[in-house]
Amino acid sequence: MFGLSELAILLIVVIVLVGIRKLPGLARSAGTSLRILKSEARAMKRDGAEAEPRAVYEVKPTPPESGPDRPL
Repeated sequence: MFGLSELAILLIVVIVLVGIRKLPGLARSAGTSLRILKSEARAMKRDGAEAEPRAVYEVKPTPPESGPDRPL
């Protein structure tokens, strides 16, 4: 994947682009998002939602546009 030098260069570029003043807010929002994602994943496992099938929709065939009882 990425080596240590590539990650360091990427971090420096992010700091320059985002700005040092906005970096704490960015890290805070990323941490909050990660925390929410983890809690939702735990809730899904606890509720067994992964094993349950999703809603199934029945598809009914539509009648043909033209036929013996319909004009062309």
